[in-house]
Amino acid sequence: MTDDDRLAALEQRVADLEQRLQRNPPAPGALDPDVFWALEGLKERVSEPGAVLLTGAVTLPDGRTAHWQEAAGTEDLLAGDWADYADVLAALGHPVRLRLLGRVLAGASTAHDLMDTEGVGTTGQVYHHLRQLVAAGWLRAVGGGRYEVPVGRVVPLLVNVLGARR
Repeated sequence: MTDDDRLAALEQRVADLEQRLQRNPPAPGALDPDVFWALEGLKERVSEPGAVLLTGAVTLPDGRTAHWQEAAGTEDLLAGDWADYADVLAALGHPVRLRLLGRVLAGASTAHDLMDTEGVGTTGQVYHHLRQLVAAGWLRAVGGGRYEVPVGRVVPLLVNVLGARR
């Protein structure tokens, strides 16, 4: 497909979307149920003041799957002492640790594999960061010098990364 063909196809898709919106304009304040299906489902199930839902279905390069969902009511979340989570969140607050976690999720599993990651520093520094991630529960040692992100942490980790992109 040439660049001209791609451009023409893109222009046609935009024109189709514009026509669709003209025929069926969304009601003021309405959310597109095709885009916000999870949100609409949550709103149908909870009363005010609402709740937060995290969910995901992920297959990792090593074949493990993470099908995960957690919800909490707004009142419960606002009433808690957020300082209790400082160590867990702080473990994600270092660029080297985030690089290491990304590499582990992408399939690297040993400290030796992780040494090749750009910007991680010395062997001692890598082990320091790995210990921090294990202590916070973002990684676990699985024997043979290998590490993995526990399945129950895969979706929360990706949700943190997604939230940071906002």
